[in-house]
Amino acid sequence: MIQQIYPSVQHSFQYELNKDMQFAAAHSIPAEEAGHCARVHGHTYFANVTIAGDELDSSGFLVNFAAVKKLIHNRFDHTYLNDHTDVFDNNDPNRFPTTEVVARTIYEIVQAFLDETPNKATCVQVFLRETPTSYCIYRPKKAASHD
Repeated sequence: MIQQIYPSVQHSFQYELNKDMQFAAAHSIPAEEAGHCARVHGHTYFANVTIAGDELDSSGFLVNFAAVKKLIHNRFDHTYLNDHTDVFDNNDPNRFPTTEVVARTIYEIVQAFLDETPNKATCVQVFLRETPTSYCIYRPKKAASHD
């Protein structure tokens, strides 16, 4: 994998880790304004998840890299995103599987996992590249409260 530099998010945590992963998935955007993207098509998504915190777990990890990959790659790779009706909704524009919503959904999935860990790390950023020239960054507003 090519080493990449991502926009960084400011925070006051002692530790920060980044997990890169790819997943191939198809989707369609159920809106007339989406143009060609209203048709079923696919991407090789490239995601970077940034997690920060002050305490390590009993294994000496902020979070295990493999756990983050399992949450996202194993769930979405080689699937039709619109079929994931637990997180996407073809009737709600705030839940259409656009790049923005997929990035936010990755955050929601990762943060829900982190909330169940004893050391309570925080997902501070999700970078999601949909094509070589198009990407989205999602940063939750609540992360700013840690500064």
